[in-house]
Amino acid sequence: MAVVDRRQQVLQAAAKSFSFFGYKATTMDQVAKIANVGKGTIYTFFTNKDELFDETVRNVTTEFKRIAAGAIERGKPFFENLLRVLDVLDGFRKEQELYIKLTQEQREFGTPQAQEGLDRFENVILDFIEKEVSEAMERGEIKRCDAKVVSHVLFRLYFTLVSDLNKVREPLSKEEIKSYFRLFLAEGIEIAPSQGV
Repeated sequence: MAVVDRRQQVLQAAAKSFSFFGYKATTMDQVAKIANVGKGTIYTFFTNKDELFDETVRNVTTEFKRIAAGAIERGKPFFENLLRVLDVLDGFRKEQELYIKLTQEQREFGTPQAQEGLDRFENVILDFIEKEVSEAMERGEIKRCDAKVVSHVLFRLYFTLVSDLNKVREPLSKEEIKSYFRLFLAEGIEIAPSQGV
């Protein structure tokens, strides 16, 4: 078996282990067993568990960026593309096993590495949204603004609509989420005095 294949084998095993056991409970012995390699093989490619974890998170965030970029349809309006990307994000958040496990581990045990992994996911998402906001400004689709601030607001608004509100009411449908996004960001909630109530 080629060296590249063994490295990939170790990374796939690490992704399984971190996704199933979390950061804290994953050991190099477990990864070696899942990969069906000796522990020394892992150390040929990675100096320690942190380095292996970093590479695993990098692979997952790279996959998210690829999927999110695929959701963008150039030539379509900014808000339409934004909602498409946020749908991808929602699916990722609900289905990506590593993300789910790190969220659970951070909530239950407060493992610093789990929080660092989640922060890396969030930063990749925010960077992606910020880039799209900047490009939309350049195309004249949205007003000039601080793209970093806007990306954070968009991200938080989305998670408020898809997650936080579920604690106080029935979950919103995808169409309701899109409707609120348009209301808050494209239309505004203020009624002009001439429009009345």
